[in-house]
Amino acid sequence: MIAVSRSAFLARWPWCSPSCLPWRALTVAAVALAIGFGTAVYAANNSVQGAKKEEGGFDGDAPTAILIEASSGSVLFEKNADELRAPSSMMKLMTVEVVFNALRKGEIKLTDEYKISEYAWRRGGAPSGSSTMFAAINSKVSVDDLLHGAIIQSGNDSCIALAEGIAGNEREFAANVMTKRARELGLTKSTFANSNGLPDPGNKMTVRELAKLSRHIILTYPDMYKLFGEKEFTWNKIRQLNRNPLLNSLSGADGLKTGYTKEGGYGMVGSAVQNDTRLIVAINGLEDADDRASEAKKMLEWGFRNFETRTLIAANQTIGYARVFGGESRSLKLTSPEPIKVMVSKNGNERLLARVVYNGPVQAPIEAGQQIGVVRVWRSGNLAVETPVYAAEAIGTGSTMRRALDGAQELVIGMFRAGIEKL
Repeated sequence: MIAVSRSAFLARWPWCSPSCLPWRALTVAAVALAIGFGTAVYAANNSVQGAKKEEGGFDGDAPTAILIEASSGSVLFEKNADELRAPSSMMKLMTVEVVFNALRKGEIKLTDEYKISEYAWRRGGAPSGSSTMFAAINSKVSVDDLLHGAIIQSGNDSCIALAEGIAGNEREFAANVMTKRARELGLTKSTFANSNGLPDPGNKMTVRELAKLSRHIILTYPDMYKLFGEKEFTWNKIRQLNRNPLLNSLSGADGLKTGYTKEGGYGMVGSAVQNDTRLIVAINGLEDADDRASEAKKMLEWGFRNFETRTLIAANQTIGYARVFGGESRSLKLTSPEPIKVMVSKNGNERLLARVVYNGPVQAPIEAGQQIGVVRVWRSGNLAVETPVYAAEAIGTGSTMRRALDGAQELVIGMFRAGIEKL
């Protein structure tokens, strides 16, 4: 049996006829189902996505930028979003996520105390001249307070202490713990050499992965995420304000992180909620802190002003069908337990295309709720949303005759495909 990515057979959804759509000019064009050959093509990631300025699109100065809607993951704007750059202190988000995950799994507790080593003190503490929570050398600080220091004060000493407490030393934490966790979250490009983003050639992230990481933190740890919105923290009798300029300049802003190094320039990841919609912006490479603040604010305001959320596919509605190998049934209904939503332009001049992509045929037996593939939604030719699709029902193993017939059919299809590839 040959496993291939199936994407063809374009068929209009009857429930998406223009008369049933609340946004008349915005139509769902088609869904690709489970016969045919080829792989769905992504939008060009290293370019500007979105309308031109004269058409109401965003016009910004950040060398790399992305704006997404948190609930659906819809990409509203991107510019060189997959370009690897030094993430500076924005990389602390990865360290914070590792700690949040360890707390959730019960591996550590907020009351656990970690020692401030001489290395943490010299490299990231008062003598370093960098952002710090001013933890005293050889003191013991709780995980709770270290998180406050890392998030609110951007403490480099906080992150080193957390890294050493979890992995023994910072290099081990970055190379193994952070990297492993990043890959689990689908951050395939990010590389880490330390816990805090201090200058090192090994620290590289894209704004797309910074936004993806931030979205994960917001959705997975809603209670812990509240730390990002706290405006000040006092430690060692030193009161410091949150470094995020959006908290005092944009309605609904509640996170996340700024960063600066000479190599990476000025960047930030920000998030805000307005009218029950949360947007996340990530920018990097600017030359001025004020430009960073104004660019992030301007992009978020543009997103709130020009887009709205629409439900494309209702929860548990049939999205498409997958072909089954060796099962009691030859096809499998695919659904999503959550509604599939996408952010669309309020002017209603965009075209949506949804496509189901999976490796198949899917071999029986199949359990209800088993993930089969993904549905990808393009908006005006750019990939906007990708979300999993699941088996709506269980399918048991078919008879010996059914498996033999399916095997023979796959053999013929494989030979046919091999013949085409030789042409």
